[in-house]
Amino acid sequence: MAEYWQKQTTEPLFPDLVWSRPETKRGAGKLLILGGHTQSFAAPAEAYTAATAARIGTVRVILPSSLSRTVNKLFPAAEYAPTNPSGGFATTAFSEFLSESDWADSVLLSGDFGKNSETIALLENFASKYSGQLVVTGDGADFFCTHPTSFVDRPNTLAVLDTTQLQKLATNLKVTEALTTNLGLVRFAEWLHEFTLNHLSCPIITTYEENIVVSIGGRVSTTPLKASSSSLTSVAATAATWWLQTPAKPFEAITSSVLPHKD
Repeated sequence: MAEYWQKQTTEPLFPDLVWSRPETKRGAGKLLILGGHTQSFAAPAEAYTAATAARIGTVRVILPSSLSRTVNKLFPAAEYAPTNPSGGFATTAFSEFLSESDWADSVLLSGDFGKNSETIALLENFASKYSGQLVVTGDGADFFCTHPTSFVDRPNTLAVLDTTQLQKLATNLKVTEALTTNLGLVRFAEWLHEFTLNHLSCPIITTYEENIVVSIGGRVSTTPLKASSSSLTSVAATAATWWLQTPAKPFEAITSSVLPHKD
């Protein structure tokens, strides 16, 4: 096995990090979750549940105000920001995003944003102005895969992507060797090593051949999916929690996050 590749099975690769996690809510960090559209709030709700299970200190969720009547009783933890006529966040939500992000240690773009151009412009603007830890997944990551210059040199961004999104990102970064689904895990680990070493400075989480794969700065870890059957939304929220709690060790924290842990 190559030196850059570490395999995590049923035991954590970095047990010292697992044992040293914050024991109180006050020290466990603050996460802001943004997402939702008139038609769905499933992604931010799932992210909220996963972050809570991962022992985040405090979590806030902001949804489009168009959801307030239907969601208020179902999801009392939610707060709301202006909505555009298509049901997504309006550009006027920017000031609220930025204000709430000043409170947070990390921001998760959880998905279910929809494809509205106004919302996409809002996310682009927010990502360019916010300098803290940013985690993107679901359709919250689609824009960044299509326009990678928005975050390719932003090391404080964690991209949690499916294979199709990763392929799109690689294509738009003009990576010479195409990413295919039949590389095999060994070759894929090598491909991701080269990709995050030479083309992308931010961390990546993806899945490949029944493994969750983490790569940062050329380092790669794999964890069998059977050890963690969560969706990418839950994976992203859990990773955001662990990363904000140990920001100086992103590879170790994010790798540790994808393995289920007993409280």
